[in-house]
Amino acid sequence: MDEKIRRVYVPMTETGFYILFSLQEERHGYHVIQHVKKLTENEIVISAGTLYGSLSKMEKDQLIRFTREEEKRKYYKITDLGREVLRLELARINRLYINSKGECYHGNKENI
Repeated sequence: MDEKIRRVYVPMTETGFYILFSLQEERHGYHVIQHVKKLTENEIVISAGTLYGSLSKMEKDQLIRFTREEEKRKYYKITDLGREVLRLELARINRLYINSKGECYHGNKENI
């Protein structure tokens, strides 16, 4: 993975994390917004401007790819690079969680 991508995306913003996490399945923008609201029980509500700016940047950086357009809706899906970034972020979150419990993190990826 390019070091620039790692620096830009890890750690991720919560919004960026949920957008990338949502695109593990092919979705269009409005569906991503609804999915994140559901996942977070309305705690995180992504505005259209934030979403489309993030999608554009993630597509440019090849974390996601445009898959199709249907009835003026653009669909996207995570790429292999995006999955790697998501895996790194999940490992970081897991380490924070384990350390917060007073335990030592040993790089155990089984919980991810």
